Amino acid sequence: MSDRLAPAALVRQNRPDDPVVMHLQRQLANAFVLHGNYKRYHWQTYGPLFRDLHLLFDEFATAVLGTLDELAERVRMIGQDPVAGPTEILELATVQPASLGTSMREMIEEADAHLLIVIREMRAAVGAATEREDPGSADVFTRFVQIHEKHEWWLRELLEKGDELP
Repeated sequence: MSDRLAPAALVRQNRPDDPVVMHLQRQLANAFVLHGNYKRYHWQTYGPLFRDLHLLFDEFATAVLGTLDELAERVRMIGQDPVAGPTEILELATVQPASLGTSMREMIEEADAHLLIVIREMRAAVGAATEREDPGSADVFTRFVQIHEKHEWWLRELLEKGDELP
């Protein structure tokens, strides 16, 4: 008898409360919220760095939007239904919707803080997927954490050196 699990056995292994499924669902919810936040920052940008920050937040929104489908499809691939409704998303996300009435510096600080949460969680998700012998999910988390790490680096640089931030 082979050590390989049949596809149906793999699906049954990934119950809704399985750690990998929970990580995928949480990062899918976070991606929805991050996308909305980046668009809000994009629309609310002002000041001497308007053009650069307006374009930067739109670039971030596009990048995170590009992760949504793959996260959702991975959830389906391993046998569960991805979160999609606003209530589900807000209940599951660890990233909160963007605050209103903030300065540019506060928007960047908030975006950076959210990225640090996502990066920490995605790194933990890689470990959980590896422990569960799920290289497909580990790969998704490994690739996507690099997107967020790059965005966090750019925001951190702005915060550390951004004397022009209002």
